[in-house]
Amino acid sequence: MSDDIGNLISQCALNNRAAFTKLYSLTSAKLFGVVLRILNNRAEAEDALQEIYVKIWNNADKFAVNQYSPMSWLVVVARNHAIDVIRARKPIAVDIDDAFDVSDDSKTPEQEAINTSEGKRIDNCLQELDEQKAQAVRGAYVEGYSYEELAERFSVPINTMRTWLRRSLISLKECLEQ
Repeated sequence: MSDDIGNLISQCALNNRAAFTKLYSLTSAKLFGVVLRILNNRAEAEDALQEIYVKIWNNADKFAVNQYSPMSWLVVVARNHAIDVIRARKPIAVDIDDAFDVSDDSKTPEQEAINTSEGKRIDNCLQELDEQKAQAVRGAYVEGYSYEELAERFSVPINTMRTWLRRSLISLKECLEQ
């Protein structure tokens, strides 16, 4: 197969249209896949594939038979062209007036005060829990440990850890509702 492709490229260098047609039918699916993977846009990949085969037709005489495998050369031509297409994409211009419409997600001083107040209330309620259970709650809901990791860390069965966390959350809820 590789020798066939190499011979077809050589025939294309001699302007043999039949060889070019056969080369296209043998390799277009593979090259399209390469280009599509790079461009992530089917229409753009189809356009690029046409341009790639024009390049192959025009540069077939530059193919070094002993230097590359024929398919590798074709893939390099396709990949390089796809990268050129990406580089040629125009950056999306944003109107400066549109920048004012972007929402500001930062917290206002009022929101910060509320969060600080809520944080203090939660800390006070956590202090009312048994120290191990408070550490387990922090581990699960602040540090992101799983039930299994916490059970191992505190040397308790996993179901015990689940019970600790469930009961601790109930206690926290009751404390926060006061």
